[in-house]
Amino acid sequence: MAENAVNEMERLTITRVFDAPREIVWKAWTDPKYIMQWWGPKGFTCPACEMDFRVGGKLLCCMQAPDGQICGWNAVEFHEIVPPEKIVSSMYFSDSKGNKIDPAELGIEHEAIEGEFDVTLFEDLGNGRTKLTHIGNEPMESAKESGQFEGWNQTLDKIAAVVAELAQAK
Repeated sequence: MAENAVNEMERLTITRVFDAPREIVWKAWTDPKYIMQWWGPKGFTCPACEMDFRVGGKLLCCMQAPDGQICGWNAVEFHEIVPPEKIVSSMYFSDSKGNKIDPAELGIEHEAIEGEFDVTLFEDLGNGRTKLTHIGNEPMESAKESGQFEGWNQTLDKIAAVVAELAQAK
């Protein structure tokens, strides 16, 4: 019975439609030089980002607060990549070398759903429009309470600016 409850749990899901072709949205999401422009919520920056974009590879990013303080590192491991349609990954708190850190060590209560991955979908809507859907591995309720949901929406605003710039340059 408990297993069904987990499977039916509403997961963090964010969606945004961009006025840009799917290839541009994919590029903004998967190229480290663009990731550095959008990683983190409003006011936060990403002073370091490395990526080995392949199945089994890893993304490693640092987030810096508006006051200049380094907030920490995140790593993302890639489990499935279907260009330019889908990315299945797992994100976690890490040190600067990408080694996993228990969120509790950072004073963070993280409620990941055991055995679930993050899934990012890039849907071509036609007429040069793309729908991005990111499904996280945490319950929607927890994401809203912790501010992650709001943070992800602010991050999507930053991605939208990067995508618009790339689309204009095309």
